[in-house]
Parts: sequence; C-alpha cells; structure tokens
Amino acid sequence: MRVPFIKMHGLGNDFVVLDAREQNVPAISAAIAKAIADRREGIGCDQLILLEPSATHAFRMRIFNSDGGEVEACGNASRAVALLHGDSADVETQGGAIRISPRDGGAVVDMGVPRFDWDAIPLAYAMDTAAMPVGWSGLETPMAVNVGNPHAVFFVEDADAADITTLGPQIEHDPIFPERVNVNVASLVGENHLKLRVWERGAGLTRACGTGACATAIAAMRRGLVGRQATVSLPGGDLVIEWDANDRIQMAGPATEAFRGTFEWNDYA
Repeated sequence: MRVPFIKMHGLGNDFVVLDAREQNVPAISAAIAKAIADRREGIGCDQLILLEPSATHAFRMRIFNSDGGEVEACGNASRAVALLHGDSADVETQGGAIRISPRDGGAVVDMGVPRFDWDAIPLAYAMDTAAMPVGWSGLETPMAVNVGNPHAVFFVEDADAADITTLGPQIEHDPIFPERVNVNVASLVGENHLKLRVWERGAGLTRACGTGACATAIAAMRRGLVGRQATVSLPGGDLVIEWDANDRIQMAGPATEAFRGTFEWNDYA
C-alpha cells in the first residue's frame, strides 16, 4: 500500500509526519521507523512523527527517533504539528499533554511543568539534580531536568568549543541515566540570551532541539543566569522560552512544511 507523508522541519530539525487520524497507517516498529529515517535509503529525517486519534485529547502524537526508538517529547515537532493542524489543540504525548497554538509561521507550545526530582529524570540513584556531582572530560556538574524527556544541561564559557561529538554519546549512554539522556552544552552570550548545542538521544548532534532549548533555559533560570524569558540560539535558529507564572514552559518559534509525497510501505516493512 502507498502511504502519504508530510516532510517538515523546525529550525532544520526535520520530520516525516504520518497522519493516521483519518487514514490507515500500518503498525510502526523500530525497524520501520529507522528505515524511513535513513537519509541514504529512506526518506530521511531526525524523527518520524505519527498522529493518531485520542480518546482524551484532540489527537495523539507519537515520536520515533532516527535510531527507531520511541521517545516521549519533541518540541520542534510539536510546532510543526501545530502548523499542520492549523488550530489550537491539546495533544496527547508519552511525556504528557501539551497545548499547541499556531502563530506567525510557527507556533507557541505549552510544554507543561518541568520536573527536577532525581527519579523523575530519571537517574540511577538519588542526587542533587541542580548540580549533579559528576563530570566527563571538562563537562562537569550538569543540571538534570525532565521537560517531557530527560536532559542534562552543562554551562560552559564557549559552547562551540565543547567536544560534544565525542562526549555526547558517552554521556547519553552513561549508566547514571537508565533511560539515556539528551546532552545540552550552553553558554551565556548576552542578557537573557543563551547559545546551545545539543546531542539528542537517539538522533545525535542536531541543528535544533526544542525540548533541549526548554531544558537549558529552565536550568539557566534556576541558576540565576537569565530571567523568566530567554532567547536560545541553536545552529538552526532561535527559540524564545518563557517559564510563566504557573511554572509552565512556553516555547515559541518557527516551523516549516517542506514537501509532501507518498511511499510504498512494503519498501520499509
């Protein structure tokens, strides 16, 4: 059978979106998701996004990283889906409910309340998540935060100088993170302005990571580096993150539809 798809991106973090809300899409396995995401032999993407009906929300969004693993949240994909949906909606995800609101060629996404307890990250054992007593070759004392998925945030003098390509996979797979972790390396470059590079769990070095921007901004706010609203600059562009009066994270930024097409399901099954 031929299956339609929409190719989208948020700041260069790209997605293949399959919309199963009103059409049949066969069950997706890790192997199928990985094959579709392959940039040489598949369609190519950082994440495969599946939209499904939901009994409790407007619809459900499922997220598969390029390694085939299903994950809880993706901020950039949430903005892309908001653009596709075309209206404000409450969306079910594995990381909890989010609210999407299209705006000005992108969207504002209510990402919910951040969690800081060690077992909510989760970590392998109890420790201070505000300044974890651990380090990897110069990246030390990260803050851990869960914004729908787990993040470790390191603050350094120069984010570009950090060897995140080498250290990212080491930290991602360290046993201290039983569900692996997204690795964020950030530096303060101006008033309420952060520069960020992200090694994304299951996807590797990425041009943009919406949940990483949220986690990093929240970590910087907790450490007093920025105010309750900050701009986060990633290689793909800027996001504006606000920690509002209700302690909910509001992420604002662009999203783009690149093209549409169809593929033969059996080519990847």
